[in-house]
Amino acid sequence: MIGPGRRGFGLAALTLAAACALPPQGTSETDRANYLAAARSLDCALVTEGDYVAMEIQSGLSRQQLIDLTGYYLATERAVRLPEGGVKLTTGACA
Repeated sequence: MIGPGRRGFGLAALTLAAACALPPQGTSETDRANYLAAARSLDCALVTEGDYVAMEIQSGLSRQQLIDLTGYYLATERAVRLPEGGVKLTTGACA
């Protein structure tokens, strides 16, 4: 069992790590804006393969860039994992 002091340290470390997360290399502010705009058109949720294909088409980003940006938004707590699978953005127009 982990004592309360250790649990608090872990939470603080996770918060610090999320605060220090940098946008993925090779993505610009415009890329991030295009990502969020495309996500908004999908009700801010990426669940199916079709959602990712639509995101690629609308944003002009590669699949890897979408995956990297999704990971970035998860790490910075601007997205959440959905219980049924997938991700929901919680930032920008998706807030």
